[in-house]
Amino acid sequence: MLEEALVLDVRGNPIRRDRPVHSDDWDEVQEFCQKVYLPYRVRPLERLSKPDSTMIYANAGQVTMTRFSYGTGIYLDQFDPEAGKILVLNTLRGALNHHCDSQPATTGAGESFVVDCSRTDYWLEGDPNHMQLNLTIPHDVMAATAEKWFGFVPDDTLWTKRTKFGGPGARWLSLLDYAARTISAEQPLSSESPLGRHLEEMLCLELLMNWASCAGVSLRDGARSAAPRYVRQSEEILAAEAREAPLIGDVALRVGVSARTLSEGFRRFRGISPRDFLVAQRLEGLRADLMDSSPERTVSQIANDWGYVNLGALAGIYRARFGELPSQTRYVARSRH
Repeated sequence: MLEEALVLDVRGNPIRRDRPVHSDDWDEVQEFCQKVYLPYRVRPLERLSKPDSTMIYANAGQVTMTRFSYGTGIYLDQFDPEAGKILVLNTLRGALNHHCDSQPATTGAGESFVVDCSRTDYWLEGDPNHMQLNLTIPHDVMAATAEKWFGFVPDDTLWTKRTKFGGPGARWLSLLDYAARTISAEQPLSSESPLGRHLEEMLCLELLMNWASCAGVSLRDGARSAAPRYVRQSEEILAAEAREAPLIGDVALRVGVSARTLSEGFRRFRGISPRDFLVAQRLEGLRADLMDSSPERTVSQIANDWGYVNLGALAGIYRARFGELPSQTRYVARSRH
């Protein structure tokens, strides 16, 4: 499993690439890494050694999957938190030694490690024989997955947890194998592709559940049920009245707290602001109307019902959340009718 990931397609044929997949030039390798991962510092373990790097990448929605090795021993640190990226390092052969919460953790073949470089510091050391099938995921994509499936965004108890997970025979490896076999050069799976979005969501959801289990975070009822009454009541109001877009200050008064207290409560227990929660509810409501309204109604008419008058700005935030334009959602709905 995964031995030929991103090398052979589902039929066992070599995947054609229109870009170099090997390099012995440090500048080329670093340029590749900054493109598919994030800025960080790399130092060879053996002074003056040259890389013999494998550099293959493909996209599954907003998730970047890479088959990668340096071909020499390396030490990596100073990962840029401003890039907002989560790394999932899945070892195919050799070993990596990771900065973990208590003591360094080593991953060998079939084992995985996750770290949110936007929330915690990190370093790793790789032996000369390492080969990886890694994922790079924007933090915001993982947060949106948590909100969609579990109704809240976990706090830093989850995001600061650097942890090893999976292992030979784990369901996570089977999912990686499925994703890698589905991706091919002939069928790009961008965020505009339904299959790309499908793979993105499957990978993020399975990762989220593995990560939460290791961090001791309950996705089903832990953080959500622990939220104070005023947060839960505010959510009910904002969800029920999303079309009218109530003012956050007014909602705070209705639940008996200050706007500042309400904002702090949301950020602590939901990981987002009340305004962000309202925006998400309004977009979900708009999407539902785009899918269900009668065929003769236009996108503009439906958007106006929700108070959206700048369709250009709406298109940007709608696409960021759903991976498609409002007009594309509407087209699919009309096709069904």
